[in-house]
Amino acid sequence: MATYIAFLRAINLGAKRKFPKDAIRAAVEEAGFTEVETYINTGNVRLESALRSRAKVEAALEKAFADDRGFEVPTIVFTPKELRAIADEAESFGHGGRHYVSLLKNPPTAAAIKAVEAAGSADEVARVGGRAVHLLLGANYHEAKLTNAVIEKHLGVATNRNLTVIRKLATTWC
Repeated sequence: MATYIAFLRAINLGAKRKFPKDAIRAAVEEAGFTEVETYINTGNVRLESALRSRAKVEAALEKAFADDRGFEVPTIVFTPKELRAIADEAESFGHGGRHYVSLLKNPPTAAAIKAVEAAGSADEVARVGGRAVHLLLGANYHEAKLTNAVIEKHLGVATNRNLTVIRKLATTWC
């Protein structure tokens, strides 16, 4: 059995996209995955599966979530090794401000990476590493222009977590 860590995009936003972690866990188990754990209500799931393809795991989870909730839930899957590498890379930046990580469904092209990194400013920097975009924000983080929406415009489907969550999951699940 392989271990995967899944990140759900756009849940628990507004009244119509509710998906509590206990319901997520139940849907994942109903889909045949085992050793299922969740962490906080932002859509972070650890699971084990006989499936060996990230794309197959994502497709199975997305179908299970749509069947359970009645709306699409884009899902982005990493191996523990990949998540650990993202957390380790974050340490190399030595950034003292707000640090968010946009997790990408698909690897970005070189041109897309160049575009998103150019969208930054002195107070807002994007650093792309594989399927992760590190958003290094200054004191204006609550008014940042470099957001997950900008990342998705340039790089495709993504979901965002703060570095504290990424570190916690890397420490606990990897």
